[in-house]
Amino acid sequence: MLWSKQIDLALLLLRVVFGGMMLFNHGWGKVVTLFTGDPTEFADVLGMGAPASLALASFAEFLCAALIVLGLFTRWAVVPLIVTMLVAIFLIHWDGPFQKMELAVIYLTAFFAIGLAGPGWYSADAQFRKILP
Repeated sequence: MLWSKQIDLALLLLRVVFGGMMLFNHGWGKVVTLFTGDPTEFADVLGMGAPASLALASFAEFLCAALIVLGLFTRWAVVPLIVTMLVAIFLIHWDGPFQKMELAVIYLTAFFAIGLAGPGWYSADAQFRKILP
């Protein structure tokens, strides 16, 4: 059915674009900082310390974003990213102008939509379902 293929292509596009942008534009820098930089300079928004906050943000923005690009464990992988975007919106950028939180709102919307719709046919999840009953 053509309609189904169009939706699957749209989900692939959403996953690759938003997951890839999160991975390379946000996650990669945090992973580099985690291993080579000074993690104490990261924001400590949840009271667990800056290094732990950086590690959690790195996990979400790098590893979970990579899983979303692949379409592997997609519905589980969006959860840490949704939480991270909620933290960015309500605890980091809330007091500033909307332009500061706008990107987090866009990412939140995309990851929420991916979580609701699932990864689509062009994903590792779908291919594993096809192989494993």
